[in-house]
Amino acid sequence: MKKNLSALIVGTLLSVSVCTVNAEVTDVSDIGFTSQHTLTIAADRARVYAALTADVGRWWDSRHSFGGSAKAFSIDARPGGCFCETLPGGGVVHMVVVYVDPGRELRMRGELGPLQTMAVTGSMQFVLEDAAGGATTLRYAYAVGGYGADGLAGISAAVDLVQLGQLQRLKRFIETGNPESIKAT
Repeated sequence: MKKNLSALIVGTLLSVSVCTVNAEVTDVSDIGFTSQHTLTIAADRARVYAALTADVGRWWDSRHSFGGSAKAFSIDARPGGCFCETLPGGGVVHMVVVYVDPGRELRMRGELGPLQTMAVTGSMQFVLEDAAGGATTLRYAYAVGGYGADGLAGISAAVDLVQLGQLQRLKRFIETGNPESIKAT
């Protein structure tokens, strides 16, 4: 497992596109870490919230799924709702919705990807605020704590980069209709 986790972390670091915002782990220790980002998105809060929740399968990166397709993702944006992925004959609960204020805030609890194999818990928060020109400021935080055989400090940067990549995909999807980054030619 240790070898597979290391390979996953290296692969994740190599697969994340060049970021317009630096990844930021605001605190880290062997028992936990917090990842925080702030993005400005050229759309109103209602559109950002709708894309975040109802369109997750259109912007989520399929490379970060268990079944290989982001189209299998959904978020039931109500208390107790599921951020789930459907698999043939089964599925994955990635997170559970714990707080909803449509157009303003969404909070979920759970562990993403390799964190599901550890004795950890995570709390994710999306806060949407009005910004100049009809834009929205999205404030994101993911706090993870608990036990991992090798500690959590070593995976914090990789988790943070994956989450930043997802946020950037959300921003591109909302602003352009396409979550993929434009490749330089």
